[in-house]
Amino acid sequence: MKRSAETGDQIPVQISSHQDAPAEMTNLIRRLQIITLGWMLAECAIALAAAWRAQSPVLLAFGADSFVELMSALVVLFQFVPGFTLSEARASRLAGILLFVLAGVVSLASVLALWREVEPETSWMGIGVTAAALIVMPILSRAKRTIGKATGNLALSADAVQSATCAYLAGLTLAGLALNAMFRIRWVDPLAALVAVPIICMEGRKALQGKTCHCSG
Repeated sequence: MKRSAETGDQIPVQISSHQDAPAEMTNLIRRLQIITLGWMLAECAIALAAAWRAQSPVLLAFGADSFVELMSALVVLFQFVPGFTLSEARASRLAGILLFVLAGVVSLASVLALWREVEPETSWMGIGVTAAALIVMPILSRAKRTIGKATGNLALSADAVQSATCAYLAGLTLAGLALNAMFRIRWVDPLAALVAVPIICMEGRKALQGKTCHCSG
């Protein structure tokens, strides 16, 4: 209740239903991250298994990125688990650090593959999982970016960057795998992985700075 400035009478004040919005957003973030965790577990396992079987650096890069995305989703989810004290800024920085670790792994694997003249085999399993990721990851990235902006959650915005990066890598990986399957060019696979490294570093820098994802994917 509040008093009228003219009459002094008390007038009723309506309580906005948006007061429940923070709890609703928290539940939405939890569901989104659980979906991400389930998908990334499957994607990571399939990609790494396919990389091992095909001796493919670009699939290793994609599988490693899937693992980093899995860790990033856990970081965001831990913010809403009782007993864990993880600030959004620290979570965002951790996501950025994970991306730079990924860039190092990809670079090392690709250079070694080129140096040792490894000839990756055709991987239909890898082609299938990367094609699926091209559909799933942009959807997840867009949802995280929208909710991250609405809530001001830096970690979720950084995680949207991770998902967008995963989509980019899925495209590069699929292109490298398809070219290798069609033309059997030995260096296409590791070269595609090396092309992904600057993208990973750029997105890692954004995550460290707490910047949101401006990608359309």
